[in-house]
Amino acid sequence: MVQLSEIWIYPVKSLGGIKLQEAQVTDRGLEHDRRWLLVDENGLFLSQREHSELALFQPEIAGDFLNITHRVQLETIQLPLQQSFSETKTKIDVMVWEDSIQAYEVDSVISDWFSRILGFSARLVYMPEESHRKVEAKYAVTEADINSFSDGYPFLLIGQSSLDDLNSRMKEALPMNRFRPNFVCTGSDAYEEESWKEFTIGELTFFGVKPCGRCVMTTIDQEKGVTSGKDPLRTLAKYRTVGNNVLFGQNLIGSGTGLVTVGDAIAVLISI
Repeated sequence: MVQLSEIWIYPVKSLGGIKLQEAQVTDRGLEHDRRWLLVDENGLFLSQREHSELALFQPEIAGDFLNITHRVQLETIQLPLQQSFSETKTKIDVMVWEDSIQAYEVDSVISDWFSRILGFSARLVYMPEESHRKVEAKYAVTEADINSFSDGYPFLLIGQSSLDDLNSRMKEALPMNRFRPNFVCTGSDAYEEESWKEFTIGELTFFGVKPCGRCVMTTIDQEKGVTSGKDPLRTLAKYRTVGNNVLFGQNLIGSGTGLVTVGDAIAVLISI
């Protein structure tokens, strides 16, 4: 039986992840997933691709608050999970790849905290409900499909057997956190998840719309915040290359909202 074995959210894009037992599925991804973003002085998103040390910031949900701790400096900031802004506060335009999105700076004091620790300008911004970032039309299921600050899709699914197969081909096994999924499943064959076009997790329906092309972020040790060699990209490139992309995992779009829980059954409705 195929089951949901892990649930992950990454409240601030490119910072550490939080492993959950259950999560609310919303119209733009899991609740609190990538609703916050660090940007530079020009509003361009900051990523581990250029700043591997972002991995050293570890978020944690504590009641109604999000705590973010730098695991080396051992400093922590706190902000409300439910963000609210005055009507007089001005939105700013931020960029994630080619998308321009309106967001609010959370607090200049918090931005200064990030800037001081990182050693360069960084502002923490939040995507409000009224900002709708559309999924690329080519892969959208409906015209209403929207996304948070993730690279392009609301959810990412990886089968545990896919990672097990990859690890069997490398000298050193790597943890799942290199690939930053939202969902991990067990009970499926290696890479089988990339063939699922429509399936359910518990009572909720999801659509597999595009295998995930992987980048240099997968080479960053998420505990140390440094690049740790050429794997897994080097190994994946030998047998998982399609065109110019190295594939690992499946990008998803959801249909409807509700709760998903570790242990939920996964039922494949349509596969290719």
